[in-house]
Amino acid sequence: MTVDRPPSAFSTSGEEAITRSIGVALRPSAQRLEASALSEFYEIQRITDTIINGDFKRIALQFPDELLHDSVPIYRLLKQKVGDGRDLYVLADTSYGSCCVDEVAAQHVDADLVVHYGHACMSKTSRLPVVYVFGRKSIDVQDCVEGLTKIVAGIADATETTKKSALIRHDVAYTYRAGDIVRRLRDETGASILYHEVPTRVDPDPAQEQAPLDFTSNSDVIRQAQASTGSSGNPAMDGAHISIIYIGEESLALTNLLMIHSSSDVYSYNPITKSSRLESERTNRLLMRRFAAVQKARDADVFGILVGTLGVASYLPLISHLRKILAKAQKKSYTISVGKLNPAKLGNFMEIECFVLAACPENSVIEAKEFHRSIITPYELKVALQAEGTWSGRYVLDFDRLLAEYSGNDGGNNDEDRDPDQPTFSLVTGKYRHARRFGAPPPQSDDGNGSSNAVAPRDEDGTMTTLADSAAVTYLRSRSYQGLDGRVGEDTPSILEQGRSGIARGYTVTS
Repeated sequence: MTVDRPPSAFSTSGEEAITRSIGVALRPSAQRLEASALSEFYEIQRITDTIINGDFKRIALQFPDELLHDSVPIYRLLKQKVGDGRDLYVLADTSYGSCCVDEVAAQHVDADLVVHYGHACMSKTSRLPVVYVFGRKSIDVQDCVEGLTKIVAGIADATETTKKSALIRHDVAYTYRAGDIVRRLRDETGASILYHEVPTRVDPDPAQEQAPLDFTSNSDVIRQAQASTGSSGNPAMDGAHISIIYIGEESLALTNLLMIHSSSDVYSYNPITKSSRLESERTNRLLMRRFAAVQKARDADVFGILVGTLGVASYLPLISHLRKILAKAQKKSYTISVGKLNPAKLGNFMEIECFVLAACPENSVIEAKEFHRSIITPYELKVALQAEGTWSGRYVLDFDRLLAEYSGNDGGNNDEDRDPDQPTFSLVTGKYRHARRFGAPPPQSDDGNGSSNAVAPRDEDGTMTTLADSAAVTYLRSRSYQGLDGRVGEDTPSILEQGRSGIARGYTVTS
C-alpha cells in the first residue's frame, strides 16, 4: 500500500534552487557599453595600430575583475582588426593586485606584448613592453578648473615670501582630460603648475632613449615637469615648497601620496562629488597607525617576507636585501608566496610574529584589523631594526630608493657595540623583553671534546632528532597539540562495509 505524505516545509525537490533567477547589478564603472562606445572607451584603434606597427605576434590582454565582462567583445574586435597570424590571450584572476602588470602569466603564453586594462599603479616593469588602457571616467572639466583655481589661489595667499608651486597628480582614468585641465589652469592662474603626462606605453628595454618614469614617487615627475617648463632651478625641486593637488576620489593612491609627502600640503578634488578639500589633516593619523605597527615589529623575532608582486622591477633584489638585514639582526625569516592576502592564509603561519610585504606601492600598506599579525612595508622594517627606535615621519615605498638606502647603511642596523643580551623596552606591552637570537653559534657542551649538543632524544624508544635553528620547530614543541600520531603497523585496519546511499532527505540503508 502506498501512503501519500503531505509535502514538508523543510523538504523540497530542489527545483526552485535550479530555476531561480538572480539579478546581478554591475558597478557604475562596469556598465555594459554599445559597440561604438566600447571601441572608443577601450581605444581599440590605438591598440590595433600599436600591435601592427610593432609587429607583435602574441599579445596578452590583462583585465581586472570589474572589466572582465567586456573581455570577449574586446577580444573579438581586436582579433578582427589585427588579422590572422597574431594570437590574443585574455589574462584574468591575477595572482596579486590587478593594478600591476602580470608579466609571469604573460610569459606562460610566451607573449611579447601586454595590454593592461583598467586602473594601474604604474610601477616599473622589467620584462615586457606594456600598453595601458586606463578607461575614461566622466569629469566636468570646467568645474574641475574652477575648483583647482580656488585651491591655487589659496596656496598663493598662504605664502607671501616664497612662491609655491603646485604639482598636479590624478587618477589614471582622467589621463585623457588631464592635459586640457592643466593647460586651462595655467592660463587662469598664471601660477607655476608642475605636471608630467602619464605614459600610455612603457617599454623596459634599456636601449630606449628615455627610461620609464616611476610614477609611484614624485621625484622623477617633479624633475621631468620642471625640465619641460624650463624651471629646473626652481627652489621647489626639493619638494618642501610644493603643494600637491590630486584629482580623483579617495583611493589607495591618494593614501600613499599623503604618507610619502607628509611634509607637503596635499589637496584633493573629487570629480564625482565636485568638492575639494585639504587632505593633509589625515596624514598624522595615518602615520600614527603605521608607527604602532613599527613598534610591534620591533618586538618581533620571527618575520615572514610576503612576496606580493612578480612584475615590479627590482622586487627580487629587495627580497634578498630583506633576508640579509634580518639575518644580520639575528632575526628568523621565512619567504612566503601566497598570492592575494587574506587572514585565513596567513593564519597558517602562527609561528611568524610579523609579516613584511614586498608589493607595489598601492598594495603595500595593509591596515586590516582581521589579520592576526601586523603587516609592515620594507621601509617600516628598516625603521624597526634601528637601535634608537626613532622615526622622523619620512616614508618610502619605491623599491629602487629603498635598495639605495639599504646599500648605504645596511638597513640602519649599524650598532655593532650593542650588548645582544641587553633587554629592550617594549612600547606595546610596557615591559622589558629579551629578544630571541637566531643564527648565533650553537652553545658548546661541557664534555671537554668540543662536540656540540645538537642531538637530543625525542621519544622513549630512542628516536633521535636534530634540533635545527628553526622558529617553526620551536613553536611546534611549545604547543600542547602537535598532530595525530601515525601508529603505522600498530593498529589493525578496519573492515570496509557498505554504508548508506542516496541524498540527505532520504538515505537508503543497505542491509
